[in-house]
Amino acid sequence: MPSPVTPLRLAAFAAVFAFLVIVFGAFVRLSNAGLSCPDWPTCYGKATWPGHEQEIARANEAFPDRPFETHKAWREQVHRMLAGTLGTLVFALALVAAWPRRAHVGALVGAALAAAVGIALYVQGYYALSALLSVFALAIPLGAAATLRRGWPWRIAVATFGVVIFQAMLGMWTVTLLLKPIVVMGHLLGGLLTFSLLAAIALALAARTAPTDAQRRLRPMIVVALVLLSLQIALGGWTSANYAALACGADFPTCAGSWWPQTDFREGFVLWRGIGVNYEGGVLDAAARAAIQIAHRLGALVVFGHVLATAILAWRRGLHANAAAVAALLCTQVALGILNVELLLPLPIATAHNGVAALLLFSLIALLVRVVPPIAVDRRA
Repeated sequence: MPSPVTPLRLAAFAAVFAFLVIVFGAFVRLSNAGLSCPDWPTCYGKATWPGHEQEIARANEAFPDRPFETHKAWREQVHRMLAGTLGTLVFALALVAAWPRRAHVGALVGAALAAAVGIALYVQGYYALSALLSVFALAIPLGAAATLRRGWPWRIAVATFGVVIFQAMLGMWTVTLLLKPIVVMGHLLGGLLTFSLLAAIALALAARTAPTDAQRRLRPMIVVALVLLSLQIALGGWTSANYAALACGADFPTCAGSWWPQTDFREGFVLWRGIGVNYEGGVLDAAARAAIQIAHRLGALVVFGHVLATAILAWRRGLHANAAAVAALLCTQVALGILNVELLLPLPIATAHNGVAALLLFSLIALLVRVVPPIAVDRRA
């Protein structure tokens, strides 16, 4: 008899799937396919994408400002399908977490229905009502998580469903707001937050050994490392969303032949520029993009120093496997960042840079869980 699907296995599978969605999403963004389907959630009005000549002709007629490109459209729509599958996995995990409590299960089902109806209304053009239902669908899982009387992994599982609903809204706004940088960056962070929460659930449900007193004292340093890395990832998302990755050309460690070229930090970090601007290709001048790139490099130095120090201390306190993983991923990430500049952002390396960032985040979460004293976790489905 095959082994049943346990909550641990479901959480672990969902975490792995979330990682794959993040990497594929980076591939879509970096291959400039983010607006290859000008509508949402359909692609030129189809659940998949136009395939026959007549369908392509109708698509081009309906969207004359966005000619259909098969090699880009399939990437965008497949990413949406994968994200939808991830949402289903998270919903299943949330139901498992809430299953003994009928009121909470009903609330989650209601949230899912509200989200689905909200999408249908959006497609039909009822934007205000769609937004209202989406907010309702987002709030329900968060409220259910706050009132659920189970261990923290189960509460996180319920709350993650709300995060996924908001992530779907960010995906919609990415298209409808024409790659607005703050939305694109938020979409990246939402994906990483979903992955992190699922990873934390799986790690908490897995068997753990008790840390020593010296190991427990590492917690504040690891938390700071997680905060710094999250800020650096956000800065990396801002760099990518503003097409500033090559603002210094192929020049490293200097930028455009100078240690400090002309920069415009004020313009480079304007978070909101209004509605109706198409940000595909970027709208900033060279000085603003250089400011973003330099900020990203300086942030990398800070993160490298603190995370490496954290790994060294963890090694000295007996956490050899965790420390080695953190250090190896940290050095790999820095190397990929340098190669991105020197090789002018090749797609495989740029995509790997996003994937390793997620793995580095995971390694720090695993290290944090390792130094937290064991708690009694209710593993019942």
